[in-house]
Amino acid sequence: MRLVMAVAAALTLAAGAVPATAAERPGPPGTDGVWRTDGYGTVLVLGGGALREYQTTSLSCVRGDTARRTGPGTYTTAAGTVLTVRTTSDPDRARLTADTSTGRRRLTRLPALPAACARPAATDPRTSFDILWQTFEENYPFFAQKGVDWHAVRDRYRPQVHRDTTGDQLFEIFSRMLRPLYDAHVVLRYGDRVLSEIRPGTARPTPELEARTKEFVVARDLRHASGRRDFGAGRITYADLRGDLGYLRLSGFGGYTGEEAPHAAERAVLDGALDAVLTRDRTRRLRGLIIDLRVNDGGSDTLGIRIAERLTRTPYTAYAKRARNHPADPARHTRPEPVRVVPARAPRYGGPVAVLTGGSTVSAGETFTQALLDRPGRTVRIGQPTQGVFSDVLVRHLPDGILFALPNEEYLTRTGRTFDGAGIPPQLAEPVFTEEEFDKNRDSAFDRAVRLLARRR
Repeated sequence: MRLVMAVAAALTLAAGAVPATAAERPGPPGTDGVWRTDGYGTVLVLGGGALREYQTTSLSCVRGDTARRTGPGTYTTAAGTVLTVRTTSDPDRARLTADTSTGRRRLTRLPALPAACARPAATDPRTSFDILWQTFEENYPFFAQKGVDWHAVRDRYRPQVHRDTTGDQLFEIFSRMLRPLYDAHVVLRYGDRVLSEIRPGTARPTPELEARTKEFVVARDLRHASGRRDFGAGRITYADLRGDLGYLRLSGFGGYTGEEAPHAAERAVLDGALDAVLTRDRTRRLRGLIIDLRVNDGGSDTLGIRIAERLTRTPYTAYAKRARNHPADPARHTRPEPVRVVPARAPRYGGPVAVLTGGSTVSAGETFTQALLDRPGRTVRIGQPTQGVFSDVLVRHLPDGILFALPNEEYLTRTGRTFDGAGIPPQLAEPVFTEEEFDKNRDSAFDRAVRLLARRR
């Protein structure tokens, strides 16, 4: 799953899966009704065999997408993502989970759909501007960190938007507003035009970079390896190195079927790969494991947690998630929710691990890296800082057809630290896939990992 595609797909519901009025028809009791999420700027209407999303700010309400009911409290999007809503001991409180995402979203029952959601949104360019600006104002956590005065941005650009501003012109204005954030989880799309900026000085994890680096690693680093195998449409590679060391390369946390597929199918492919790699014999024999994430374009956090569960014999907390939860106060958040790693009921490897990272380690590649920070056992990070984007993304529709996405969550360490913007730093810095490294047939990060693990035997 490529980065921009992943952002555009993450936690969106399936547009057009059911008729627009289905969510308002009476349905089975229990979770049916109107619910507001804590944070996330969303109201959900459940009933009549559907889940209807409304994307809200303090100024606006825009109809979002729809998922069809596939079981009691369970809804499935057109892309196959399974959403589950369960009430708590309080019938006016519930939890929403998605099988592609770690954590849960808290819901509070509303007596009725908010009035703003019951009338069509205006479609003029100024309204679109106000909705986009207000959505970032209420949800984006990182303006101070990025050195962006968002109110000054509004004052500069809003006067440029008029009744006759075209969609292309509005896209250009929004691009100038959002580009200085250099946030790979901020995406703007209008027709075939897409804006997505990465941190300066880093390389986007494109299919071309993935192919080039894989060819280099196979030819150089794995030339004396044995038992090399590819899984998941080539996105997972494993090989046994000399000295009872293992090498596991992950270029993403999704896209394993070679086509768009439900999360359950992606998980099945990953499980099959892990079963083939982490056999009982190999987990006993390995003296060290290199996990290569240096070109990783992200995907599903839950798949990263699934791998972490095969790399520990003791339960621990991977990280905690919290989201912006106040329209005017950026210091207000939802309660941090710990995400646990529980040892899998399958052969597990609990020995030394060297994790290779770089600026092309993005999104779920970073949350997986963070999930290994407190892993019981010896884990060391080698290479360069990761990209610096962790959050699930809010995907929002504007009345004029422009789509945009933004992060609204922070992933916290046990000490409350986040790595957004700067990325997770390595403990041992080495160059990563530079032109000089390619020219001299050198892979300093890989060689450092081999030497380190060999000494720790």
